[in-house]
Amino acid sequence: MKDLLRLLGLLQPYWAWVGLGIFLSFVTLMANVGLMAISGWFITAMAIAGVAGLSINYFTPAALIRLFAILRTTGRYGERLVTHDTTFRILAELRVWFYQRIEIIAPAGLENYHSGDVLSRIRADIDTLNLLYLRLVVPLAVALLASLVFVISLLFYHPLLALVELSLLLLVGVLVPLLTQAWGHASGAKVVSLTAQIRTALVNDLQGMGELLIYGAATAHAAQLEQLSQELAKRQQILASLNGLAQGLGGLGANLAMWLMLILAIPLVSAGTMPAPELTLLALFALASFEAVLPLPLAFQSLGEILAAARRIFALTDQAPSIIEPNQPLAIPDTLHFEFRRVSFRYQTHQPKVLTDVSLTLAAGTKIALLGASGSGKSTILSLLLRFREPESGEIYLNGQALNRYNSEALRTKIAVAPQQSFLFNTTLRANLLLAKPNATQAEIESACRLALIHEFISQQPEAYETWVGETGVRLSGGQAKRVALARALLKDAPVLVLDEPTEGLDPETAQQLMANVLQHVDRFKKSLILITHQQHGLATIDQTYRLSD
Repeated sequence: MKDLLRLLGLLQPYWAWVGLGIFLSFVTLMANVGLMAISGWFITAMAIAGVAGLSINYFTPAALIRLFAILRTTGRYGERLVTHDTTFRILAELRVWFYQRIEIIAPAGLENYHSGDVLSRIRADIDTLNLLYLRLVVPLAVALLASLVFVISLLFYHPLLALVELSLLLLVGVLVPLLTQAWGHASGAKVVSLTAQIRTALVNDLQGMGELLIYGAATAHAAQLEQLSQELAKRQQILASLNGLAQGLGGLGANLAMWLMLILAIPLVSAGTMPAPELTLLALFALASFEAVLPLPLAFQSLGEILAAARRIFALTDQAPSIIEPNQPLAIPDTLHFEFRRVSFRYQTHQPKVLTDVSLTLAAGTKIALLGASGSGKSTILSLLLRFREPESGEIYLNGQALNRYNSEALRTKIAVAPQQSFLFNTTLRANLLLAKPNATQAEIESACRLALIHEFISQQPEAYETWVGETGVRLSGGQAKRVALARALLKDAPVLVLDEPTEGLDPETAQQLMANVLQHVDRFKKSLILITHQQHGLATIDQTYRLSD
């Protein structure tokens, strides 16, 4: 219930649109019921009048029939237009809301999630939350309003008719949905889980297809996907069967209501207390009225999927940020002087420390190198410097002030990073480079790429800088992708440049030339440099070297 209330709260900015969609759905339903009831009455009355040779006012019912027909058509069009427009607005709002919340916990809060899993949450799970409005809120609100109108209307004829209508509406609109929800809750939640597992596995397998083929693991992974797909189909079959059963019971209830109306109303017609044409009106009215509750079993059945998707979403967004931003941050100075004083850090409380009493200095305009084997804590120092995490003990200072007194986003604008795992978006080379400096000129882009030794390769491509790199830069080799990421870091107008294993995967000659270009660029623009490496390229001109071990 708590998760459901939170979801309803997310719809708050669009309550006016939600209300309009409910109103149009209600008008459409009432027009449809009215059209069927009045049409039945009109045909019966005209037939009786013809047999008896009596005159009848057919203008009023004919006008009502036309009115209801127009209302049903325009109402249905308006309802679809408004509800779908509202759905797209809600989806856009939910995705922005979700992104804003995971952005502040990244990267620490996302480390335990596969990229495919995060993708599944921001796409499939958010799409599932859309069912809350279309399948739950609108049908439930319309059913409540319409059922109240139907029962009150029948009270004017006879209390017993109203009681029969109310009982069958409750049976079809409450009991059947509750049963299908109870029986389908586990399957609905499992569908969400299996869909996420399949999407995660597909993304991971496609991204690592080369490795899977090399090591002969593709068949095993295909079998795993097949097993997941079969389980998903089984669960979907259960939900489809429940939906078919619910629809059948709904149709049975509607037809039962029609026959009971006839059985109960015939004595009233025989006694002369009810005109004969109204017998047809009541029967068709009862039959059509069940259109209000027929969507409810599917609505309640979808509740399991909606809540399962909501819990997956909230599991990410409810994480506390790994850092706390200051209420009154200090302004970032023009020259940056960093100092680590006896800094210790561990990723989990039950794990050993990654850093223990680390002290180092990066003065403005100087170059330092962090050496050490993989896992020695070099990249962790970078993460602490960028304020993605806070030290367990010790302190990091910027120009004599604690680093946590500065806004992290403002701090990161002053630091350009070429990470060890370079990420390229599924767009053009130019677009990937412009992330560092959106207003960069073509000359600036080419200059950065020349320094990174990638300009010649780009120029040889048919579309040059408009070449599409594919997802995660799949159309480039590892070395080419790394050099594009390095060019992006060099393009950024930042006083501090951080290179994490910049020559990894490059041949010695290319690595030596690349480091010479980078060092020349750093000296020319008087930048500070942090070089994280386990190789020796470029160390000759480094001002100070720190080696991490144990």
